[in-house]
Amino acid sequence: MLMSRYETSNHLTPPRVANGRVADSASGDRFIASRSATDFDYAHHLLTETQRKTGDGESSCSPSKLAYRKIMAENLTGRSGDGNTRILHYTGKAPANSHGFQSHVRAVYTRVHSPMAKKTNRVIPHVPERVLDAPEVVDDFYLNILDWGVSNHLAVALGGAVYVWNASSGSTSQLPIPESEYSDTVASLAWDQNGQYLAVGKGNKHVELWNVEKMKRLRVMKSQNARVQCLAWNSHILASGSSSGSIHQHDVRIPDHHIATLNGHSQGVCGLKWSPNGKYLASGGNDNVVQIWKYDSTRQQEPHLTINQHLAAVKGLSWCPWQPSLLATGGGTADRHIRLININSGQCIKEVDTKSQISGLLWSDVHRELISSHGSPRNQLTIWKYPSLNRVCELEGHTGRTLAMSMSPDGDRVVSIGADETIRIWNCFEGAAVAAKKKAKKSIADTFTLKRNLIR
Repeated sequence: MLMSRYETSNHLTPPRVANGRVADSASGDRFIASRSATDFDYAHHLLTETQRKTGDGESSCSPSKLAYRKIMAENLTGRSGDGNTRILHYTGKAPANSHGFQSHVRAVYTRVHSPMAKKTNRVIPHVPERVLDAPEVVDDFYLNILDWGVSNHLAVALGGAVYVWNASSGSTSQLPIPESEYSDTVASLAWDQNGQYLAVGKGNKHVELWNVEKMKRLRVMKSQNARVQCLAWNSHILASGSSSGSIHQHDVRIPDHHIATLNGHSQGVCGLKWSPNGKYLASGGNDNVVQIWKYDSTRQQEPHLTINQHLAAVKGLSWCPWQPSLLATGGGTADRHIRLININSGQCIKEVDTKSQISGLLWSDVHRELISSHGSPRNQLTIWKYPSLNRVCELEGHTGRTLAMSMSPDGDRVVSIGADETIRIWNCFEGAAVAAKKKAKKSIADTFTLKRNLIR
């Protein structure tokens, strides 16, 4: 049987016919309501719209509510009530700025940021990477018994013996010093700039030169009249400072090695450092004085600059690698201050109280930081940010005061020796070796480019 055109799937009865016209199917059956076909939201809208047009809605409101509606309408559409004068109008353009007006807000929010990655704080291990034994170490603040050479060999003086640790292979060897000389304490050590020769300052007033690869003593230089407490190389010139306060300069190439004597300290010299360009020698003494000596062909024997700002012995000395005229100095127990000195003006440009004795200072070229080694009360190593000298972190582990400190040739690590008879290696400047390799490659590339341009 065929379906009628009025039959649907929801079985509605035929619609009502009025005045010859079929009623709208949306209104449903005239006897049974169809909820599925009814739009209640639309029905509610029709009811409320009818009330609004007839005025029923307004008549039901209180006079105060009607007054509120009128005020709101005037504020939104204008006094005339014209809908075209709305305050919030989206179709029109913004009015033009007055002559010479500049929007600072627009400049801020339209700034183009560079694609440079954000700097992240590196993680500095607070425990040593390696701990080595140092039995019979001499607990003397004024000695310099540790040095790490460019050949990656670490030299350590323990009593009258000298040990050399190969950081690459981990092997250890001992200089063949006769046992009869063990009573003469080794007071200072210094590798030459090529890492081939080791200078050894002795308690018997002598300075010895050793070829470590061949394990052979090359010569003994006798000129000092007291214990040699510190040594510093400048190419073929070796400076030695003694407990008497005198500084001798030795030319190791010639038989008559003693070429100059620098007398500027009234007490023992415990710190010696040449500037990176080799033009200046800084010396620190137990007389609380720092002397700056200018090296030239005339062998000038008068100090270029005298610094009297410390209140204790000055052992910690370190030249800034990227600013040749800047020297960092550190005082002993009664002073405890790190000072940054401009040797051109003689002024202290920054200082900080470390609260403990300072036995050594070193710069990190890559991270632009300064590290200091300390004695009582915490025997720690502290890293400082340049130029603010804000404390970055502290490395603790020594149970006795630190006596000396040195940096690895790649700049990544720092080694410290303490009165607790331990040597601790800290990986506190990681990344310096990678940066140094990039810098070396860039230097080679620049040199190659220069030569190629010259050939053309």
